[in-house]
Amino acid sequence: MEMTKMSAGKLRAIGYDAKTRTLHVQLDDGSLLEYRGIGEDLWRRFKSSGAQWSFYRDNIEEEFTPKRVSAKPSGGKNPLDDLF
Repeated sequence: MEMTKMSAGKLRAIGYDAKTRTLHVQLDDGSLLEYRGIGEDLWRRFKSSGAQWSFYRDNIEEEFTPKRVSAKPSGGKNPLDDLF
């Protein structure tokens, strides 16, 4: 899937597969989210929106359940180590 880089709010890249109706969204923390059941019309409106972060939050994040595909690697460090 081809990803389009961007800098809109927390969005860093988006990509869409029309055959599987799957949207991939990469956030600024490095996580990659997958949304299934996204129609082409919604994808076109999202991609061409002048306020993509707001569009994402209002029309995708609130309406669809994501699957986390990957997360930013922690470098082997346990985040709880900083607490002790």
